[in-house]
Amino acid sequence: MRPKVLGLAVALLVAAMAPAAAVISAPKEQPPKVSDAQRKQGMAEAPAVAQAAGVACQVTDARFVGKVPGDKKKGTPDTSFYEVACGPGGMGYVLQAAVGAPSSSFTCVEANTPGPDGKAPSLPCLLPGNADPKAALGPALSKAGAQCTPTAARGIGHTSTQTFLEVACQEGSGYIAIGSAPFDIAKPVQAQNCLNYDDANGNIKCMLADKASRLAVVDRLATAATKSSCTVKDRRFVGSSKEGADFYEASCADGKGYILKANGTTLAQSWDCAHAEGILGGCQLTDARQAATQEAALYTKLAKNSGADCAVTKYALFPQKDANEVVELVCSTGNSLVGIFPATGKGQVLDCGHALVAGYKCSLGKADYSLLTADLQKFNAKSCTVSNARPAAKTTKGTILVEVACADGLPGYMIEYTPSPVAAVGATGCRFAGNCQLPGNKTS
Repeated sequence: MRPKVLGLAVALLVAAMAPAAAVISAPKEQPPKVSDAQRKQGMAEAPAVAQAAGVACQVTDARFVGKVPGDKKKGTPDTSFYEVACGPGGMGYVLQAAVGAPSSSFTCVEANTPGPDGKAPSLPCLLPGNADPKAALGPALSKAGAQCTPTAARGIGHTSTQTFLEVACQEGSGYIAIGSAPFDIAKPVQAQNCLNYDDANGNIKCMLADKASRLAVVDRLATAATKSSCTVKDRRFVGSSKEGADFYEASCADGKGYILKANGTTLAQSWDCAHAEGILGGCQLTDARQAATQEAALYTKLAKNSGADCAVTKYALFPQKDANEVVELVCSTGNSLVGIFPATGKGQVLDCGHALVAGYKCSLGKADYSLLTADLQKFNAKSCTVSNARPAAKTTKGTILVEVACADGLPGYMIEYTPSPVAAVGATGCRFAGNCQLPGNKTS
């Protein structure tokens, strides 16, 4: 899981974004028209410069921007500038070609970004094909798993291998797009939620929108998770997974709270605070301890209604397979049970041995295998007190085989069960059954 504060120790070469371009006059309010002579010279010279700069560009239009004479006293060479439009659907670039030095490039997003003082960029892209450079970022972000229709973009800077751009999205989110240098939308682009950077102390920040607007997605996710029963009082960004999912916390006006997992702006999963302890540290905006106490009392009641006497002190949800809620319950005795509770009606509570037949393994409390011992006695295996068990296989007829080990260390048994209802229908010693793997059960 990627932490909220990434602390990227990247020395961004922001100054490199316009090394010699500052000496070129800033554009007037109305951008100058591109002359035929500029296009002719650009189309003749820019493709070679783009190739030298390592830019993947099928040049569809180009212009010669201008030339800055070198200064022998300062040791600066003659430098020429070009703009290229790339197709189909490619990102446009401003190219810099200095005599006797490597050529370099900057995306039109970077070239169009105002300076730190807010002044207009000194070398913006003017070609018609580069009129909307942010549009090329949409497909790249989509491939990275981000739901983003770009509404604005700006250049942050780049290192020798990476380019950093900020993108604001119509959906309300924002991303730091991290791509190659030179930037190539055909290569993988990382899309990292701007919320990862809002409270970080690094040198990357999102500035195209504020944190509050980016957190507005929490209200929509909470509505989807609770069917509109949660009026969000407070909201928090929890973190992002390495797979790209984002996690949020919502605190509701009624005192309840939730951890919400989202793919972009789409709800993927949710947990109420009583069940969210293991999700990135759980809830912080809601009193999760009180919620957990209330939930333990509820499970005690559900277990009793299902015929089990268990004062629940701890619990954990199993991943949901169907409409039932399946929970491991730790009773005041220290023993675990597995409760299978439907949305309405009476549930079912299984001991840890029989829970294996249903596909669930206890892990929080002590596993009591006394009922498996009783099952063996039905088949005259009266000398075995079951000390360990594991699900072994499903037969072609649909029954489940559970391997058990005996406390005396002698080879154990394979017990055959029908899954619904759970009932023992046979037992075979490991000397004859084969596939026994528990310690003491291997016969060869």
